[in-house]
Amino acid sequence: MSTALYKTDFQDLPLASRGKVRDIYDLGDRLLIVATDRISAFDVVLPTPIPDKGRILTQMSLFWFDFLKEIVPNHLLTADPEEFPEILKPYREILAGRSMLVRKARVLPVECIVRGYLTGSALKEYQETGRVCGLPLPPGLREADRLPEPLFTPSTKAEQGEHDVNITFEECARIIGEDLAQKVKEISLFLYRKAAEYAEGRGIIIADTKFEFGLVDGELILVDEVLTPDSSRFWPKEEYEPGRPQKSFDKQFIRDWLKEIGWDQRPPAPEIPPEIVEKTRERYLEALRRLTGKTLE
Repeated sequence: MSTALYKTDFQDLPLASRGKVRDIYDLGDRLLIVATDRISAFDVVLPTPIPDKGRILTQMSLFWFDFLKEIVPNHLLTADPEEFPEILKPYREILAGRSMLVRKARVLPVECIVRGYLTGSALKEYQETGRVCGLPLPPGLREADRLPEPLFTPSTKAEQGEHDVNITFEECARIIGEDLAQKVKEISLFLYRKAAEYAEGRGIIIADTKFEFGLVDGELILVDEVLTPDSSRFWPKEEYEPGRPQKSFDKQFIRDWLKEIGWDQRPPAPEIPPEIVEKTRERYLEALRRLTGKTLE
């Protein structure tokens, strides 16, 4: 197990933003995205990192970018530090396996969420209203039931520490325009269906996932991370049983632990004990192994 990387601090590089997990540096017409080992839950960054998590997320995103590139182009230029600009040479050891050089894009101000199963905030909304993001669903659905068809359920993009808010397709169209909203909806559903079919053959159910898109010279591209345990719910197919919460290969394990200890979901978050750190890391590694057939070198 490598030493965990909680944050980067490259003094001679302009920091564009520091997100919940990623540190992003501005290289002019390109960006350097570094996936740290930070983990967040309930939109709060926890103080304890998960060793290798950033490397796992990066390797998984690289796999999916390649797998899905025929559907929609993406922002990846290279993930090989040997091909990075000379200014990054002093940091190549830190960057290896956890960074991507990408095209700059005008990122759309909505999260493109696709749900194939009834869980999370969708379950809560369904139990209260019979709908999810304004879309009616059949009565009598149970927790973790497969939906009749995958649903496109966009949300706002919250600032760090705030919660994303589910919105209707109509509200999404008002934010980014009708044509663009229709396009990201169709592409998101297409991406989800292709990925879900592949993953199920590898023993993983993708219950839901989040895509982000941006525009480069008017061209729509896929950005950020793709189909990772941070942006998706991954359930082991062999243990799937609707009507109850599912075991998972994602950070639901951390969320469940935080609920068990009674944390009020407001900063500061508690330290994560070593056994929970290790079990979380094992789940992320298992997702990587099942989906890509690889593990970390």
